[in-house]
Amino acid sequence: MITLCGFALSNYYNKVKMVLLEKQIPFVEERVMGAKGEDVLSCSPLGKVPFIRTAQGNLCESQTIVEYLEATYPQPALAPADAWGQAKVRELTTFIDLHLELVARELYPQAFFGGTVSEGNQARLRKLLVRNIAAFQRLAKFAPYVAGEQFTTADCAAFVSLPLVALSTKLVLGEDLLAAGGVNWKAYVQLVGQRPSAQRVTADRVAEQESQLAALKGSKPA
Repeated sequence: MITLCGFALSNYYNKVKMVLLEKQIPFVEERVMGAKGEDVLSCSPLGKVPFIRTAQGNLCESQTIVEYLEATYPQPALAPADAWGQAKVRELTTFIDLHLELVARELYPQAFFGGTVSEGNQARLRKLLVRNIAAFQRLAKFAPYVAGEQFTTADCAAFVSLPLVALSTKLVLGEDLLAAGGVNWKAYVQLVGQRPSAQRVTADRVAEQESQLAALKGSKPA
């Protein structure tokens, strides 16, 4: 049995969880948030989530986990049968994870956590994201899925990360840079959101958000 470790607010955790659900792989969840003890570092040396525990050992880094799952549980397939198609899916995922979400992540302190991002950094990130979104737009097919007709692991990355890129740019930069760049992400997310795996991931994320809000309210003095 696979144990998926992390928490439901993490988009990378949800990326892996969505793959597990799509493939109908039995798994259990272990909530891990910011712990840096040996029990976590022995599985994920940088203390990052998600990571998985398996009968063979532990594995970290979301894309590594996804590729392990695809290789170990090839059916139902979440990648094309040919090597070229598989490479194109990895290419798209790299753009989503590294060139869109990881860049937009620098906006999250102000967008979601009450912090601030300097005007200089905002200008730098806007320029970088406009360039990267245009590049992603050249690769993505949205026909109807991000890599074409087949739902793939790239969609598991896109579904959980594109809304964060759009929302953080709108909240901090005053403009949804994905939409401005011609990416019709809302229609795409609505389409993928009809899948049972996406509905489960979304419901669990919302439940986690509500739980954390309730905890915050409960900790405030009356």
